[in-house]
Amino acid sequence: MATARTPRAAWIDAGLRALGAGGPDAVRVEVLARSLGVTKGGFYGYFADRRALLEEMLDAWERDVTDAIIESVRAGGGDARARLRHLFRIAGSPEGVTAEMSTELAIREWSRRDPDVAHRLRRVDRRRMDYLRELFREFCRDEDEVEIRCTIVTSVWMAAHFIAFDHGERTHDEIEGLVLRRVLDEPPGDGAPGGAGPGGAARS
Repeated sequence: MATARTPRAAWIDAGLRALGAGGPDAVRVEVLARSLGVTKGGFYGYFADRRALLEEMLDAWERDVTDAIIESVRAGGGDARARLRHLFRIAGSPEGVTAEMSTELAIREWSRRDPDVAHRLRRVDRRRMDYLRELFREFCRDEDEVEIRCTIVTSVWMAAHFIAFDHGERTHDEIEGLVLRRVLDEPPGDGAPGGAGPGGAARS
């Protein structure tokens, strides 16, 4: 009986897990093959070399954290506020290795040493900000205010993974819920519950 071939996506996912755990230097063909329980010969049926794998890993990450998320939000329908709440829920509950914060942080660190990765990261951040602007402009006419709100939600999402906040008697999820209501112009107590803010459950 022929042995089933390891899918291309499995190599990419294994590479992204290795990247998130140890950076690009940890993405080694022999190690990935061992983690998948296969020989490294199957790798070369999909990829010309290690660099080709790294490029496809970045392609998968870029696609999943931009276009795939935007398509999901648009498919959910609703007005701009409903779509923003949907977007924040996705950001707070990532699915798949491409969306894990460890992957994001590893790529950001990698970009400090690799100009090509830095260029790709700027493209991703620009795409994210452009979509936020598109949504906020639907109910906010002041361009300065749009930029402020985009910056707030992006900063809160990223800061949630680095800072050990102390909010007294409130939980961090409750504060994030308040941030969300503020940027959506919703009075406290209305709209999305605490925990559905920009950082949400994504914190590790």
